[in-house]
Amino acid sequence: MSQIAFRNAVTELFGTRLPIVAGGLMWLADADYVAAAARAGIIGFITAASFPEPQALRAEIRRCRELCEGGPFGVNVSMLPKLVPGEKTREVFELIVDEGVKFVETSGRSPEEFLPLLKEAGIKVLHKVPAVRFAVKAAALGVDAVAIVGAECGGHPGLDMVGSFVNAAWAESQLDIPYLIGGGIGRGSQLAAALAMGASGVVVGTRFAVAEEIWAHADYKQRLVDAGPTDTELSMQSLRNTVRTLRNETTAAVKEIEAQNPDVTIQDLMPMVAGKIGRNAYVTGDWSKGLLSAGQSLAFVDRIEPLADIVLRFERDMWQAMGRLVIA
Repeated sequence: MSQIAFRNAVTELFGTRLPIVAGGLMWLADADYVAAAARAGIIGFITAASFPEPQALRAEIRRCRELCEGGPFGVNVSMLPKLVPGEKTREVFELIVDEGVKFVETSGRSPEEFLPLLKEAGIKVLHKVPAVRFAVKAAALGVDAVAIVGAECGGHPGLDMVGSFVNAAWAESQLDIPYLIGGGIGRGSQLAAALAMGASGVVVGTRFAVAEEIWAHADYKQRLVDAGPTDTELSMQSLRNTVRTLRNETTAAVKEIEAQNPDVTIQDLMPMVAGKIGRNAYVTGDWSKGLLSAGQSLAFVDRIEPLADIVLRFERDMWQAMGRLVIA
């Protein structure tokens, strides 16, 4: 792999060779995947919610540290939009601090409550948001960087549904801290464009989901390879919890229920959308059921291969794109 280092605010923040973040993937972002990211010259985040038992999360962090060979890694903490009784978010952060993790990716709601704890421990915080307006608020709180995911993203694009191309340029005039762009990112040329518009890097999810280090079943990965950017579906808009996922039997059923019953609740849908159903799809390869997060960067998913190879192609494409900008 090329060892050319791209130096900017994001690479200096994380100590990476390239300004690329492999965002937390629910159930999938484990130590093997995150360590592969570190060895490829980028940073990944273990998804804390995938390890609900504290000792399991602690063990995964320690395993990741060994596999990273000195490279950077972090932990993703996705918080519910509102505090609920019995939530153990603070305990998760305390465990992260206790394990000496240096980087955290937060999302879901404002991290304000936990920033003093994280800052005192010297942890750098990347806060992921679905809109520029939330990025501005997070910057004012003192996070170190923000990631803005556009309407094209897999998972939760928020309610504003502004695309990544607009977000990349718009944020430049709104923020004075480093920001990354996510949503539909799957080519190095998009990274070059984001940098030109003022971003300091990109967040990649769907494009990396076919990496060999991702533990999911080969049939699920092959479906992503076979799919295109129009094979995703938006659902749960009626709950103000819009999610973009791979089109399948579940997305069709959910959309039909929402159309017939505007007052549907999450409890009504849970038998179809519970997280354990999605995890089962990754285990069995049966992608026909469950809400399986997937973004429009499916356009660029073309084969199953090691993460290092995906990053290398991404990198080469970035340099080629930058070369096209040179005026003779």
